[in-house]
Amino acid sequence: MIKKNHSIRVYLEDTDAGGILYYVNYLKYMERARTETLRQTGISFGDLGANALQFVVHSVEIKYKKPAFMDDLLTATAEVVKMGRSFVEFKQSILRDEELLCEAMVKVACINAETFKLAAIPERIKQGFLS
Repeated sequence: MIKKNHSIRVYLEDTDAGGILYYVNYLKYMERARTETLRQTGISFGDLGANALQFVVHSVEIKYKKPAFMDDLLTATAEVVKMGRSFVEFKQSILRDEELLCEAMVKVACINAETFKLAAIPERIKQGFLS
C-alpha cells in the first residue's frame, strides 16, 4: 500500500494565542495529505463528483505528542493500511524533521453523493491506492 509525504508550513493564522499550532489544524493538515495522496493516484475530486461519489471521514483516533510552532516546516504523511469495499483506513502522522508530533488512524468511507449511502470504491481508485 502507498505512503505519501507532504510538506506544510505553519503560519501565524494556524496558531493559537500562545503561538502553538491549534489542535484542529493537525486534522486539516492530515486532510490535505489524504487529498494529495488521492490526487497522486491520478484521481481528482472532480472525477469522484462526476461519478456521484464522495469520500467522508467516518472516524478518527488521534494522539498529540508534541507541539508545533509558527514557521515550522512539517511533514504530513498518509499511508493506506487497510481497504475494504467502501472504506480506506489511513495511518497518518505530522512530523517536524524526524520528530513525531501527532499521529492518527483515519477511516474514510466512500458514499454516493446523492443518497449519502455507502458505495463501492471504484477499482481504478483502489489500484491507485495500492501502487
